[in-house]
Amino acid sequence: MTNAAMTADYDNSTEKVLSVENLSVSFNGEPAVVDVSFDIRRGETVALVGESGSGKSVTALSILQLLPYPIASHPGGSVWLGDTQTVGADHDLLRSIRGSKVAMIFQEPMTSLNPLHRIEKQIGEVMRVHRGIAASEAKPKILELLNLVGLQNPEEKLSAYPHELSGGQRQRVMIAMALANEPDLLIADEPTTALDVTVQKQILRLIKEQQIRTKAAVLIITHDLGVVAKICNRVSIIHSGMIVENQSIQGIFKRPKSKYLKALLDATPRYDKPA
Repeated sequence: MTNAAMTADYDNSTEKVLSVENLSVSFNGEPAVVDVSFDIRRGETVALVGESGSGKSVTALSILQLLPYPIASHPGGSVWLGDTQTVGADHDLLRSIRGSKVAMIFQEPMTSLNPLHRIEKQIGEVMRVHRGIAASEAKPKILELLNLVGLQNPEEKLSAYPHELSGGQRQRVMIAMALANEPDLLIADEPTTALDVTVQKQILRLIKEQQIRTKAAVLIITHDLGVVAKICNRVSIIHSGMIVENQSIQGIFKRPKSKYLKALLDATPRYDKPA
């Protein structure tokens, strides 16, 4: 799959899988995110781009209400997954959504995977909780997923613990877990930061291929404009907790509007421009 194919137009669906509307987040009363709004349609990949501390991960975690409440709070705004409001939703509703309708791939899988459990058990648990698949029936489906994400020798990896896998292999396992229930929305929070360049490309290609297969909406959280260029349809630029620009992928690079985005582009290393 070429870069052009990876950023090819989605099916122009009008179905909004996610709508974030004027969302604000505070920690102990101090604002961290202010009036953030963006949406993602089925089959579309949207990036939320900003530097460390800009509020991008806080925004992403708000979608599934994964912030440390009540230290964190939402002074205003809403998050809609289809016709379901998640801000302030009760525990049972959120549990039915997490890992089922919405799945998340975290930046460092070593801190997300359970170090005490083998890979087969961890993926099987996701299937059991959300789809009622018994452990005795899960193994063929787990192997299918591991093959799907390109993990070599998947039969051998079933009995492995996370520390026995490489960074790229652990990330593939996380993606397999995220895809286990074919979610409507896949959130990838800095999914390639800890990986070398070759593995980064493989992981981005994998995410895009599985999105095409399932027609999921994808939210990429990143500070890397190279990642954005390879995989996204639209981009929201966040700075100091506020969205300063919403544009198509072509507009971001060809017609930047905000001073912050222009500075971000100027700071990006380029082969045709001296440092």
